[in-house]
Amino acid sequence: MQSLKMAQLIDLDNIVKIDEEVIGNNSRCEYIRKAIEEERCIIANDKNLIVSFLIFDTHFFDCSFISLIIVKPTERRKGYATSLIKYFINSSPTKKIFSSTNKSNQRMQEVFKVNGFIKSGFIENLDEEDPEIIYFKSK
Repeated sequence: MQSLKMAQLIDLDNIVKIDEEVIGNNSRCEYIRKAIEEERCIIANDKNLIVSFLIFDTHFFDCSFISLIIVKPTERRKGYATSLIKYFINSSPTKKIFSSTNKSNQRMQEVFKVNGFIKSGFIENLDEEDPEIIYFKSK
């Protein structure tokens, strides 16, 4: 049974382990800790185990911006990213919600599409030869 809730500091180690599985290191540990402390990190649990998380902020022109959606590699394609996005949209502190992904990340582009996000622009030169696509959705 899946449940979604704001992360607590007690969840930090498990969240960082998932992030490390995906990116290969724990370099975002302090970033994740701060997001938890500021109640900007939502987790998805299945059978009492954290399987994915979402981090957001409201510093993008005073709009909500989903900065990370990470799903444990063994739990992908099970709807966790969509569940986190829907949960966040319902509780978003702003009407406008933005996010982004690299042009090379076809799976995430599809997640945004099926969740009603539209392309809103591109940012070049963040990653060599892989522009960032900005997505938008209104509450």
